Amino acid sequence: MKLTVYYDGQFWIGVIEVVIEGKLRAVRHLFGKEPKDSEVLHFVHHQLLQALSQADQEGVRLDARRPRKINPKRLQRQVSKELKNAGVSHKAQEAIKQELEARKRKKQRLTKEQREKEKEQKYLLRKQKAKQKHSGK
Repeated sequence: MKLTVYYDGQFWIGVIEVVIEGKLRAVRHLFGKEPKDSEVLHFVHHQLLQALSQADQEGVRLDARRPRKINPKRLQRQVSKELKNAGVSHKAQEAIKQELEARKRKKQRLTKEQREKEKEQKYLLRKQKAKQKHSGK
């Protein structure tokens, strides 16, 4: 599990990346203003699991590679490079996009069902009024 907090020009955003069964799932959390260490810690302890459980996505398939022993100097360079970039990986962006699409489809389905219910209600009301009118009440 990896939490990356970065500034996107307007807000501070946290991206949680989790690899489960070879699939990367990423969730985006909006902090708003610059979070203090205590706020990030509170998020990790109290809201992190809830944010992960609300995700509807299946994840992005990762290449299964066996981790090799990395030279300490190379590891140091990789860490400094990652700290300098402080962004989100391409796969994480793809996973977030999938999550947004899943939410969008779910919202569209619910809206369509709601619209159909309202249409049915209006139809029944119209029929009822026509019946009352016909019976002379």
